[in-house]
Amino acid sequence: AALFGLLSAGDREQVSACVAVLERLLQALEPPHLVRHLREELQKGLVHPDDSVKILAISQIGRIVENPDAIREIIDSPELLRQIIYCIGGEKIAVAKEAIKSLSRVAQTQDGLEALFASSLLSDLRNVMATNDIVRYRVYELVVEISSVSADSLNYCANSGLISELIGELTGDDVLVRATCIEMVTSLAYTAHGRQYLAQQGVIDKISNIIIGAESDPFSGFYLPGFVKFFGNLAVVDSPQQICERYPVFVEKVFEMAESHDPTMIGVAVDTLGILGSNVEGKQVLQKTRSRFQNLLSRIGHQAKNAPTELRLRCLDAISSLLYLPVNQQTEDLLRMTESWFASLSSQPLELFRSISTQPFPDLHCGALKVFTAIANQPWAQKLMLNSPGFVEYIVDRSVEPDKASKDAKYELVKALVNSKTIAEIFGNQYYLRLRAYLNEGPYYVKAVSTTAVEGAE
Repeated sequence: AALFGLLSAGDREQVSACVAVLERLLQALEPPHLVRHLREELQKGLVHPDDSVKILAISQIGRIVENPDAIREIIDSPELLRQIIYCIGGEKIAVAKEAIKSLSRVAQTQDGLEALFASSLLSDLRNVMATNDIVRYRVYELVVEISSVSADSLNYCANSGLISELIGELTGDDVLVRATCIEMVTSLAYTAHGRQYLAQQGVIDKISNIIIGAESDPFSGFYLPGFVKFFGNLAVVDSPQQICERYPVFVEKVFEMAESHDPTMIGVAVDTLGILGSNVEGKQVLQKTRSRFQNLLSRIGHQAKNAPTELRLRCLDAISSLLYLPVNQQTEDLLRMTESWFASLSSQPLELFRSISTQPFPDLHCGALKVFTAIANQPWAQKLMLNSPGFVEYIVDRSVEPDKASKDAKYELVKALVNSKTIAEIFGNQYYLRLRAYLNEGPYYVKAVSTTAVEGAE
């Protein structure tokens, strides 16, 4: 307490020395002791003009809220909770983040929810929101985080009116606000109770209508990517078929964006196709568009080879996601489909990815290996690999992997091949045994080279 007293002096050197000492001392104290005996000091620390003191106080509160005995004391201290809420509005992002984390933890208890949303603290949350746009988003971030915990916590947040305010901003005039808010609404859609709430409130229909209206908005490029991604994420956690049938504008817009010449739009479309096609139902939705999707694959293959590095990586990721088929879902029809998709990517797709995998950029190298790993358990791909001159030799050649990430990626490819039931028959015994030896030696095996020293040799 005496050390905390010294913090109120204006001397910067004294303050930083006290903070350094307190950091060590407080770590040694148990959280319940901290909150019972130093509550007032922590409270003063949260409003101290020096950021290092604020960080010290808020990080100790972070420890307290993780302790089931100590958190009770915080919930029963409205004044301390109020100060934590006002920390969300601080200029120092580290303090704000820690405050959000602590309040989110407090809200995981019934009493904590009551304290934050059914008392005068709600008006403090609103006061903080009025600081500026950035702080308003931080409060929304907190509310979405709390809402994701359970249907009960979502009810508290909804009754506070804060979620409907967030949703209202989706249709606001500020395009940048829209872009930020859709990301938060997307987080809400990751839970079943969140999706149910969004559907009941008509939010999903609203987002679909915004995508339709974007045609005539010259600024739609700012927010459209986020709105399209929202549907991609929604489809994969819900039912791709139902979402795509109910909101046909979503699929249409993804295709339009992928067919455009704007790298930003292409990137978002490629990401979304990867998300949509990550499960079998989503793949079947894409397959229904027939030649349009086949043509799109050819464009994605072209981008994977020729676009700037960042877009190439996103294309490789999406291709891996689209082509992967778990063994228990490998029907003849689906295997024919992934084979035809692979063939649509380029005139010689295996060679295309092999040439990417030999480039000296680890990210691209690993991205191409991921594509091979995605198809490694499919018999048609195993036959292609076997019939491509030198390909199997390339797989078992350790000298071509320059760094740890590449060695790990190559090892995953070998593992996927060895674990396939058809590999021994298709590759033949000799190659199969070499792959198994590679697997058993592990990703970082280095062959010992013996040298003999000869007397008199240089």
